[in-house]
Amino acid sequence: MKDKHLEIAEDSALLAAIHATVRRELVIDRKTFRQQLWTKFAVYFLLLSAAYTGLFLISNTFGFIACYVAYGILSLLFAFNFSHDCSHNAVFQSRKANNLAFTIIYTMVGAHAEAWKQRHIHSHHFAPNVEDYDSDLKISNLIRVIPGSELRWWHRFQHWYAPLAYMSYSLFWVFVKDVVILFSKESFTPKKGVRYHFSFWMQKSSYVTYLLVVPLLFSRQSWSVVLTGFVLMHLLQSLFLLFTFFMTHHVESTAYQETDDHGTINTSWLMNQVRSSNDMHPFSKTANFLLGGFNNHIAHHLFPNVHHIYYPKLNVILYSMLQEHQIVPNQTSYLGGIVSHLRLLRKMSRAEAA
Repeated sequence: MKDKHLEIAEDSALLAAIHATVRRELVIDRKTFRQQLWTKFAVYFLLLSAAYTGLFLISNTFGFIACYVAYGILSLLFAFNFSHDCSHNAVFQSRKANNLAFTIIYTMVGAHAEAWKQRHIHSHHFAPNVEDYDSDLKISNLIRVIPGSELRWWHRFQHWYAPLAYMSYSLFWVFVKDVVILFSKESFTPKKGVRYHFSFWMQKSSYVTYLLVVPLLFSRQSWSVVLTGFVLMHLLQSLFLLFTFFMTHHVESTAYQETDDHGTINTSWLMNQVRSSNDMHPFSKTANFLLGGFNNHIAHHLFPNVHHIYYPKLNVILYSMLQEHQIVPNQTSYLGGIVSHLRLLRKMSRAEAA
């Protein structure tokens, strides 16, 4: 999958050295790993269960809506911490177990697991931030982040309206985007047979049933309050999701590599992954615990099959080797990443200098 990048001997040698050093120095203890994983699972599962149970026990309107919002944020963090690693077969030794856990958890956030996985593995990880290769760049023409892309008149205001636009994303993803993908012809899943359609409708109906229909039937609230809580949950969940997602690849210092007339990307695979990704608190165990390794995005792109629990330790090795070769990884704080992303939007709201 690296054949569209330039083959640069120095970068290939560095990548091989990084992998060899990590294999040699990163200690992976399966027993400790299982203990940490199940502890994390217990924490998130208990918090999720408490938020969902609150939908049926709380009679106060504001408390009910707060439980909906809390459930939305926690389910997203649950997906960050478990389904993402499962999609890369980094949790269980069995691929089937990884895929089953991934599908169940993605159903909890309303997304079609198979459609997302195909794009994430075969498009985004292959060539992040490269137009026509990275499907994550094909979200909406409301937002302009790619240098040289078409500049529309409304982009001059994008750094102002972006947070409002981001709030609609999860509703769009759950009820529109996945449906469009289901009935479209595209290269990631060329054959969408009975099994594909069955999994799609089972996942969508399960999500709507447990998170909307069941509260409508059995909570202590009127239908209008339930719908308000459901929509508000999505609005705030979306804002958190997109700011976290965009900070991993779309801040002022991240690169957008170009291709030539033959589709060859103008850099090596290693440098594309490093230059296009941004880390947030890469050595922090707390940030890693909360964000499930999304804050360690360079390590994730270079080692997608290594579980995120190991990323803070892995980064000690990785950063040292990159810096020895005068490669400075992109790095921000979480809040600094939000500011940098909005600054990027402001920069891209104007035509680039010739």
